[in-house]
Amino acid sequence: MSNCKYKPEQINYVADHIAGCSYKNLTNMFNKQFGLEISERAMISLAFIRGLKNGRDTKLNKGWEPTQFKKGHVPANKGTHNGGWEPTQFKKGHRPHNHRPIGSERISVDGYTEIKVLEPRKWRMKHVVIWEAANGPVPKGSVIIFGDSNKQNLIIDNLILISRQALVRMNQNGLIKHDIELTKTGVAIADIYIKIGERKKKEKREKT
Repeated sequence: MSNCKYKPEQINYVADHIAGCSYKNLTNMFNKQFGLEISERAMISLAFIRGLKNGRDTKLNKGWEPTQFKKGHVPANKGTHNGGWEPTQFKKGHRPHNHRPIGSERISVDGYTEIKVLEPRKWRMKHVVIWEAANGPVPKGSVIIFGDSNKQNLIIDNLILISRQALVRMNQNGLIKHDIELTKTGVAIADIYIKIGERKKKEKREKT
């Protein structure tokens, strides 16, 4: 669902069916119900931003299995012992002490808030997840910027979709401000710079 908001009945459908359902199955059910083709990533983004949980950790990567070895696999060193050593390093269901569950947040070295979306270590920038939950997947060649330059201001009205080309122009000319309205004006100016550049290139080609 690119560049459109989810309808209330679609959000309610997810809320009514998410419990105990894998994101893959939920996405298929959702698409069939509403005649859409959203991705599993878009579904998981929608669920997170709405605070909806399925009550299970689901890995969406194709081919993933919950254990390192397939069912029935027998390790070559099964039955060998060395003091208190056991055949496997961890018991079934063991998680490292520093494990972070899906939905956990952290701050990146660049100051962005990141949210864990998949096991074992899949993180995404939270402002992108928020924007996608309201509008659909970010279009190719586009980025989300903060209107007031505050990377911790994650309200949807502070998140602005622009092209990567416009971002380059805005950085070059200091057009990202601490005021959202000034930044929006900067976006318009960047678009003008882009059009001027394209016109100059066209005129140059015509002269050669």
